[in-house]
Amino acid sequence: MRRNSNILKQIDWVTVFIYILLVFFGWINIYAAVYDDNHQSIFDISQRYGKQLIWIGASLFLIIGIFIINHKFYSFIPFPVYLLTIFMLIFVIIFGREVNGAKSWFEIGSFKFQPAEFAKFATSLVLAKLLSIYNFKIYKFKNIITITALLLIPFILILLQNDTGSALVYVSFIFVLFREGLSGNILLIGLLLIVLFILALFLNVLNLIIGITLLSFIIFWISNRNIKQTLIGVGIFILSGLLIWGITLLFEINLLESLQILLAVLLSSAFYTLWLIRNNLHKTLLIIGFAIISISFVLSVDYIFNNILEKHHQSRINNLLGIEFDPLGAGYNVNQSKIAIGSGGFLGKGFLNGTQTKYNFVPEQSTDFIFCTVGEEWGFIGTSSVLFLFALLLLRLIFLAERQRSAFSRIYGYSVIGILFFHVVINIGMTIGLAPVIGIPLPFFSYGGSSLWSFTILLFIFIKLDAHRMELL
Repeated sequence: MRRNSNILKQIDWVTVFIYILLVFFGWINIYAAVYDDNHQSIFDISQRYGKQLIWIGASLFLIIGIFIINHKFYSFIPFPVYLLTIFMLIFVIIFGREVNGAKSWFEIGSFKFQPAEFAKFATSLVLAKLLSIYNFKIYKFKNIITITALLLIPFILILLQNDTGSALVYVSFIFVLFREGLSGNILLIGLLLIVLFILALFLNVLNLIIGITLLSFIIFWISNRNIKQTLIGVGIFILSGLLIWGITLLFEINLLESLQILLAVLLSSAFYTLWLIRNNLHKTLLIIGFAIISISFVLSVDYIFNNILEKHHQSRINNLLGIEFDPLGAGYNVNQSKIAIGSGGFLGKGFLNGTQTKYNFVPEQSTDFIFCTVGEEWGFIGTSSVLFLFALLLLRLIFLAERQRSAFSRIYGYSVIGILFFHVVINIGMTIGLAPVIGIPLPFFSYGGSSLWSFTILLFIFIKLDAHRMELL
């Protein structure tokens, strides 16, 4: 009893209280989102809000179980749990049920669950275990490969289920790696790739490739301040381009102009690299690498966007970027969501008085678009309160993570922070038109047992570890 009372004192009740507020407010808004005059009881288990209440009750037992288990257990199970979730992700592709175009659900009678949701905390545990190994250096090449593989395996398997939103959540782990010592250049490269991705959708690919090539020469001239060396590079590039063009004409090869330029860049880079090495200009090889990788990336974006992505994914991205405007098609959900949130004004229309909500103008309003119910019925005050609670939760978790004595607990804590942050930003961004509609839930708010349980497990394992923060794992 004495030990239990000590554990209760060590639990961070501020975080627990924020969790309770978010879950309760989420349940109330699920009730509002699917309210029906024929089913007025909030405890009606035939309705979504009734089922959500059952899942909330089950979450309580999960929390108790997490606290009963010895905290050291969580540092012993990462790899078995990770392998189990990988097997489930494989099996669901083969035997799973398709829901909304994603084959990512197991169905046993009336019970359904989504392995992709539980893969998040499994990956968080295994990443924390790996990075906390004594003398593990994150910047070593073999370690980077290992980390990349651990993250890519679930990412690819979830992508194969056609669940793009859940797959993209794995991008959030880059913040964990950055906190643990990964070079900030990786984040800069990631930002550059995002910019190139957007430009590849807005601009003609050929013009963009020419622009990248010219930019590379400008960067080369600025870094070396030698016009002769720059002109030699331009000359080699032009001669290589003429050579490629002549070969395509001579042998009647039908090759896209963009590919011709890429080949010219590769060929001129090979000659120029040899010349740079002879003149001890090794640093400028990075500029050549920048040109080759950037052009290759732009071409891959163009190919993937036009040949691999589904039409509805293309339309959603184009609507987000303003390339297309389709308020009755791909942009319908977002357009109706913005109308709902905007119509709430400062104080909102009042509980159960939302017209956009009541007449089902917004699809998926109890799941991915639950935030627009908050905006319509509770107004600016309600949405601000929700954002404040999430911000408070994230800041509190950062505080908890930084006070850990154990590297395992700290790394796991930042994994929790990264996942929650990604979900909150993207989900709310979707509802107000600042992020593409990729179908991810709002933590503790959106309807769904798998989502609620996975976020509950994710959060309370960290709360349990924090309760024993004075002990090294």
